[in-house]
Amino acid sequence: MPSRIHDDQVSLDEAQVRALLAAQFPQGAGLSLREIAAGTDHALWRLGEDLAVRLPLRASAAAQAQKEQQWLPRLAKGLPLPIPEAIFAGRPSDTYPWAWSVCRWIEGRTPAEGDDLVATARDLGGFVAALRAQESTGGPAAGGHNFGRGLPLATRDTATRQAIAACAGLIDTDAALEAWTRDSAAPVWTGPALWVHGDLCRGNLLLREGRLAAVIDFGGLGLGDPACDLLPAWNLFDAQARAAYRAALAPDEASWVRGRAWALSVALIQLPYYRETLPALAADAMRTIEAVLKDTPPSAPASA
Repeated sequence: MPSRIHDDQVSLDEAQVRALLAAQFPQGAGLSLREIAAGTDHALWRLGEDLAVRLPLRASAAAQAQKEQQWLPRLAKGLPLPIPEAIFAGRPSDTYPWAWSVCRWIEGRTPAEGDDLVATARDLGGFVAALRAQESTGGPAAGGHNFGRGLPLATRDTATRQAIAACAGLIDTDAALEAWTRDSAAPVWTGPALWVHGDLCRGNLLLREGRLAAVIDFGGLGLGDPACDLLPAWNLFDAQARAAYRAALAPDEASWVRGRAWALSVALIQLPYYRETLPALAADAMRTIEAVLKDTPPSAPASA
């Protein structure tokens, strides 16, 4: 059995992944296997040169593999950039409790200092616009399977305020509370539920030769308020790139304010949660909070 960290979380080593491959995907059993990342919800192992094995690490992410296997092939046809392509759907076993995937490897690196973020913002804006335009009939409504990305901001109010309290001594909690209270009161989305990626951040964007080459990790995929996909405006982009992203998507003012509230809420929750276990993610959260607070001085209005 996989070793347990918490009741709903597992860890995986190479022997366990190889055993899964041998039992269910024998054509990959003899290929080289190298762990690339163990993120917050999934482990990713490179299989040979052209494949990757993606496995949920916790129960809350267990449904994401099947969701991605079902919907990504349909969405890919209408998108301007590559997204993950599952070539094999793994099943739960006696040694691993959830569905998993073998996908084609996508070459690239995450955005870094010195990259042309304005070009990245324009490219990503085009991708998000195309995603929103995809047929959504029968798609999964936002909910627990995608950590609520796309639900109304009111559903995050308690968790966000608790996170602000937990950030005491790390940030200006008075400014954060004021910004959250103001921006989360923006008019709610009344349009149709649109496709959202749900987790657009540095680690889920791949660049090649300085240009956006792929968008990965669709665990947050769902249908809801598209404002949550404005996250990169603050969690990645500087002021110039933020303006380019806004121009590419042309959100109404209320949506822009909700997107800013999303960025603040996600970062506030991440900062104390990952401060000890994933310092790099906590550092990104701190930068996001600073960007949001700088972008919304106390006197800024929140209404549409």
